[in-house]
Formats: sequence, structure tokens, C-alpha cells
Amino acid sequence: MNGAVTLRQLHAFLAVARLASFTRAAAALHTTQPALSLQVAQLEDSLQLRLFDRSTRSVTLTRVGRELLPRAERTLAELAGVFEAAQGLSGGVTGRVVVAALPSVASTLLPRALAEFARSHPGITVTLRDAVGGRIGDWVRSGEADLGVTAEALDDTALTFSVIAADEIVAVFPTRHALARTKRLTLEALLAHPLILMSRDSSVRRVVDAAFADAGHLAAPVQEPVYMSTAVALVREGLGVALLPSSAAELRTATGLRTQRIAHRGMTRRIGIVARGGHTLSPAAAAFERTLRATAKEGR
Repeated sequence: MNGAVTLRQLHAFLAVARLASFTRAAAALHTTQPALSLQVAQLEDSLQLRLFDRSTRSVTLTRVGRELLPRAERTLAELAGVFEAAQGLSGGVTGRVVVAALPSVASTLLPRALAEFARSHPGITVTLRDAVGGRIGDWVRSGEADLGVTAEALDDTALTFSVIAADEIVAVFPTRHALARTKRLTLEALLAHPLILMSRDSSVRRVVDAAFADAGHLAAPVQEPVYMSTAVALVREGLGVALLPSSAAELRTATGLRTQRIAHRGMTRRIGIVARGGHTLSPAAAAFERTLRATAKEGR
């Protein structure tokens, strides 16, 4: 093969083959007949094949030209599909986004954002993965997830953290509990009761431990469940007072329980979006991030 075959040459070949005329093909492609003839001649030279039999009255495909025609048509159709897909990706019309989120966020904020995004971007698939904060950072850092939604700014220069909401940690206890009569609930008052705290690798636990340390105390929980539903069940059975985020879906459906704010400024958990620093989000991921921010803003 002498030289590279170009798309312009393939388009010229198909036009002449379909219209059986250099004159009509040139008009269809909005070019001149000499320019079109040159493109076909260059294609034949590159392939070292004669594609057309030419006469003063007609232009017909050679046997090789007839064999090449369907292949050229498939090639151009596939390329057109590639370009169309690329345009869809660049415009955020199609694509796939993987979002990693804390379970408490995955059951509250994310479903609303996913529903809104599905309506506005039906061509984009969003996969939600829920996990503890540490794994979220790992997934985003490795590229397994495009975005993360977690409750703390990870100490990692490879990641960025942008706050989109705040979540207050509250005390959860039965409605007939002694704390129900307390108007101002302090950390010191909580230490007088069995405490049910989330597992040590959870973001809620880190906020709670930091608050107690700030007040000069060390909390010794009687139970350290991984799941908030387990914590709620333990509280319902009278086994202790749990400290959970006020937005937890488990609290919305819990009966026979009461929540109360704690008089300490450190009992607030920041919710934010984690992304890889120095990496540009795909148009699809950027579109979902905008929807997520808007949904979080509406929920404030």
C-alpha cells in the first residue's frame, strides 16, 4: 500500500460507486470534479488497485471495486457510530458514572439525586456503591469510582474534598428514657449511661470520639455496631443510648424512640464530594456532580 487511505478518499469512492458518475458525485459532495477524480486516483494508488472502469459515457466498478464497496460502507458506518458516541460522551448525553457513598448518605441524599438525574440524563448510567469512608477514598483514588460522597476530608493530597451539607449527631434513646427529661443534654450527661457507638472505622464514630476528647473524656461504648439499623435495634431493647446522624434513614422509620441534640459544637459531621485531584471528571460524572450539589442544596 502506497500512502494512507483517508476518510475523504473513502467518501469519494462511495459517492462515485453509488451515483455511477464523477459529475454527480462531485455535486453531492460539494466539490469539483477534478478534486474528486484526484481523491479516487490517490485511493487507487494507495491500494495499488483499479476500482473503476472509466469511459467517456460511463463509470462502473471493477470486480475488486465491487468487493471493496460493502467493506468501505461498513467502515464508514462504524466510524460514524464512534463519532456519534464520542459526541454523546463529550456532551454528557451518554456514559457511565460510578459513585461511592457512605451508607447513611446512600440511603438519603443519593436516591433523590439519582432519581432527578435519571429524569434529566436518561442516557447516562449511574452505579452506586456504599461503603465506609476509608474504602470510598481508596475507590476514588484508584479510579474504581468517579466520585465519592463521604463525611470527612481525607488526609490525602491525591484527593479533593468539597463540602455540600452538614449532618448533626444526635442522641437516640427510648421515649421513656431518663434522658427524655433533660432539657440540655451534654456529653458529660451521656457518660452516665451505656453508650452504643458506631464501629471505629466509621465517620460517625470519629466525630463522636473527637467531641468527647475535646471535652476531656473518653467514651467506652457497650456496643459498637457496623450498621445503624443494628444500633437502633439495640436502643429499642433498652441496651443503651446511641449517637447517630440525624439524617439517618433508620431514625425516620423508628418507632418508640426519641432523638435529642447534644450541647457540643463538635457534634456535626460534614458531608462532601471526594474526587481525584488533578483529574478532569468525564462530562457524565461532572453532570451528576452538579445534580448532586443541587439536590444537597435543596435539602438544606
